[in-house]
Amino acid sequence: MPSKAPEALIAKTILFVQETLKNAEGGHDWFHVERVYKNAMNIAQGEKVDDLVVALGALLHDIADSKFHNGDETVGPRLASTFLVKNNVDSTVIEHVVSIIKNVSFKGGNFEPTFSSLELQVVQDADRLDALGAIGIARTFNYGGHKNRKMYDPAIPPVHDMTPEEYKKSTAPTINHFYEKLLLLKDLMHTASAKKIAAQRHKYMEDFLNQFYAEWDGRR
Repeated sequence: MPSKAPEALIAKTILFVQETLKNAEGGHDWFHVERVYKNAMNIAQGEKVDDLVVALGALLHDIADSKFHNGDETVGPRLASTFLVKNNVDSTVIEHVVSIIKNVSFKGGNFEPTFSSLELQVVQDADRLDALGAIGIARTFNYGGHKNRKMYDPAIPPVHDMTPEEYKKSTAPTINHFYEKLLLLKDLMHTASAKKIAAQRHKYMEDFLNQFYAEWDGRR
């Protein structure tokens, strides 16, 4: 039976995430998690989901992004599980939250998920919304700068349908990321509310790219 998220546990989880991510890269820090959490809880209002699983899944989804742990995708689930066990969370909830963490991220066009639930869809939609629009653009260039990547190189085209391993190892210019991930997200949303928001943010990114190329070419 769906359960409501107890305030004390949520408060402890927020403090845990804030402390763990206090030195994180700006696009994957506590403020990213906070936005995803708010988006997820808003989306959840229109869905028949377990609010506790959604809340914990959203708060812990990026507790140890593999991009910052040498590609190791086991760190995040392990940290989250240890924290939840320590706080006496029911084992079925822990299993569900860990499954969300393992499957929430976009891993390239050829990634086949190993788990599915409505709660995962809600958290995934919320996370993907934060990769779109003005925030999505800012996060993308922030990460590109963090990795010292080129903004754009006309000689390096985007690569579509990468395997998860190819996607993980990519060092392409930041603009390529729009075509390899960001512009694909609108059509990957699950919930009606997320689809509506995604459409508006998608259009904003298309307008940005048109302006970017015009300025690059000296047409504006």
